[in-house]
Amino acid sequence: MSEQHKIRVSVDIYGQTYKMVGSETSGHMRLVASMVDDKMREINSHNPSLDSSKLAVLTAVNTVHEYVKLKEQVEQLEEEIKRLKG
Repeated sequence: MSEQHKIRVSVDIYGQTYKMVGSETSGHMRLVASMVDDKMREINSHNPSLDSSKLAVLTAVNTVHEYVKLKEQVEQLEEEIKRLKG
């Protein structure tokens, strides 16, 4: 994708402004940023002594964990569909 087709948007995550660049819509990028912000605030509410760096890593670990679990569920559902069609 050429540079002129990239979408640029400023977002706020945990009190910091970030400039995001991507091929998705600005609404999509804002939604992702909002979900990251929400997750960081949720984790911070349970671990208020974490510094921002550790909070960011813990947020990433939790998010990837959720992604892996969802990916496993999708794979199980795909196998079930194949079995039912078979």
